[in-house]
Amino acid sequence: MRILVTGGAGYIGSHTAKALAQAGHEPVVFDNLSEGHGWAVQWGPLVEGDLADLSLLSATLAAYKVEAAIHFAASAYVGESVRNPRKYFRNNVANTLGLLEALVDGGVRHIVFSSSCATYGVPAKLPIAEDQVQLPINPYGESKRFVERALEWFGRAYGLGWVALRYFNAAGADADGQLGEDHDPETHLIPLAIRCALGHQSHLEVYGTDYPTPDGTAVRDYIHVGDLAKAHVLALQHLLKGGQSSALNLGTGRGYSVREVVAAVERISGEPVAVRETARRLGDPPVLVAEATREYC
Repeated sequence: MRILVTGGAGYIGSHTAKALAQAGHEPVVFDNLSEGHGWAVQWGPLVEGDLADLSLLSATLAAYKVEAAIHFAASAYVGESVRNPRKYFRNNVANTLGLLEALVDGGVRHIVFSSSCATYGVPAKLPIAEDQVQLPINPYGESKRFVERALEWFGRAYGLGWVALRYFNAAGADADGQLGEDHDPETHLIPLAIRCALGHQSHLEVYGTDYPTPDGTAVRDYIHVGDLAKAHVLALQHLLKGGQSSALNLGTGRGYSVREVVAAVERISGEPVAVRETARRLGDPPVLVAEATREYC
């Protein structure tokens, strides 16, 4: 089965493309390579294009006889979304609506959507269950919440089956060493801390030390990218078997503070990580930890 993977040249998308191939599917990657990398597309064809190009998108669906889609393509930096919200609503909302229209018009009836824990905002209760009210505090989270609402209405009106996977913090790399995290600029805590330990940069900036957490730094739930990739394949298989549409958390249920992550890197590497404390980043909640016990099969 051929599966359209938008953003499939990116970090999570490329790992998922590999997982799809291992499950017997052919990933058809659709990516403009603004954030992703051509070298990461190794398990199927690459169509280089932007989701705003609806004619190319529709032609790709028809040419490859695509039967389902996994949608990663999006802008994904919380701080940037606060500074430049129109970019996020254009890329994450307008382009996704175009994709949904192309899928429905092209007869594709299943989509797995890369959503985010950012849709919850500052949680009223921890850990965060899927039925908790979603009140985003940044445009990135708002854009993801909008798409979830659109999926629900497209499902009701056009029979589009969907699963929205609300990631917590992706981490790690392919166990075989074929893929990994390669962002420019890098903004994720774990690779930045490792770079400092390796001497590739002078210090690590810690954004906020006055949060209402045990050590004052933000707490996040980290999930391995390989597990994320497997979850997308399972969600797709669920839809193909006629399973119901739903939104699900992808996390571990255990949170780690910035200071705990830094301490772990120092312990494992045996090298110090120089830290520079600075102000909180715009749009960052103090704690995001998943309630990850819901069974869905």
